[in-house]
Amino acid sequence: MSSAVTPYDLVLKGGRVIDERNGVDGIFDVAIKAGKIAAVAPSIDAAGAKVRDVSGAIVAPGLIDIHTHVYHKATSLSVDPGFIARRSACTTLVDAGSAGAGNYDGFRDYVMIQSPYRIFAYLNISFPGIFGFDKDVSIGEATARAMLPVHRCVEKIEANRDRIIGVKVRIGGIVTGDFGLGALELALEAANAVDLPLMTHIGHPPPSYSDVVDMLRPGDILTHCYRPEPNSAIGPDGRVLDAVWQARERGVLFDIAHGMGAFGYDTAEAALRDGFKPDLISSDVHVIAVEGPGYDMLHTMSKLLNCGLTVAEVIGMSTSRPALAIQRPELGQLGVGSPADVTILRQYASDYVFTDVVGTQRAGSTLLQPVAVYLDGKEMEVSRRPFEESFLKGHHHGH
Repeated sequence: MSSAVTPYDLVLKGGRVIDERNGVDGIFDVAIKAGKIAAVAPSIDAAGAKVRDVSGAIVAPGLIDIHTHVYHKATSLSVDPGFIARRSACTTLVDAGSAGAGNYDGFRDYVMIQSPYRIFAYLNISFPGIFGFDKDVSIGEATARAMLPVHRCVEKIEANRDRIIGVKVRIGGIVTGDFGLGALELALEAANAVDLPLMTHIGHPPPSYSDVVDMLRPGDILTHCYRPEPNSAIGPDGRVLDAVWQARERGVLFDIAHGMGAFGYDTAEAALRDGFKPDLISSDVHVIAVEGPGYDMLHTMSKLLNCGLTVAEVIGMSTSRPALAIQRPELGQLGVGSPADVTILRQYASDYVFTDVVGTQRAGSTLLQPVAVYLDGKEMEVSRRPFEESFLKGHHHGH
């Protein structure tokens, strides 16, 4: 049969397709042709195309980790993007401010362009980016106005709108020191000038969680939304702060970004009891977090699943919603004509005991594991997850 009459290159048969953007959640076939999604239907005639049986698995748009640190080897906190994408079944990684205007070009030329994966960046309002972060080093990059030249951030973004999708600032504790909300004001000034979203980290007080979210605009992201005390989203009454609800009503987005300091079970469970779910799930993977308890995007997704979110919610928060948050609507969905970025996962029963960033533990009942990843229709390698493997008890067939 000549290739001219083969309508598809690959058909993924019989998986549970979860495509939040297009309202799809059910057993469907997915056909890929020339690097794009060609069809999604209950039954597709493969007609000579390669067929892969994915029954019992979850077929999702390629996972998007909206908070990573992957300016590898040039910034001390960053990890290898290929390593982390293979391990966590991601197709798109968004770097959250590892680079500032002073070193972004190296990130673009030596990391982004060299990687097969899609890598975008929030540009740090701080000129040197995050320069002093490692296992026993912590030096704030936003403690003085002189480190945050707004015009340099704006110029660099204007020259690199293909890859820079917003502005990043870290606020709180030693990162901003006495400068505090002044750093947030300058970051917002830059974000307004380029008409892009701001992602702000929230750390130890001062300033307070409420002070920070009060300044955020629709489409901006508060990352580390479930951080533990001090400075959590939960008030003394055990309920989500009024300022947080008001920010959500304005259209501010709330992102997990587990990392080494930003996921506490007390906060997460109180927020979920109060009906406050995250908008976005991400890992904040960096040189310390990669070794646990955050590990990576897929582990963080499993953690939220075990907190009571549904599989469909966890997939939506890791695909469609981050794609829209970075204003790349062609990603994070499986609509016909969109890039064939596909993550295939399997859900296993598991007795894994999860740990938060302060050492609190919760026994889980399930883990998500990678089966396959396609990027622009090309099959990518997925790697083993040794920290989870011994806890897999058998495949969950149920929905």
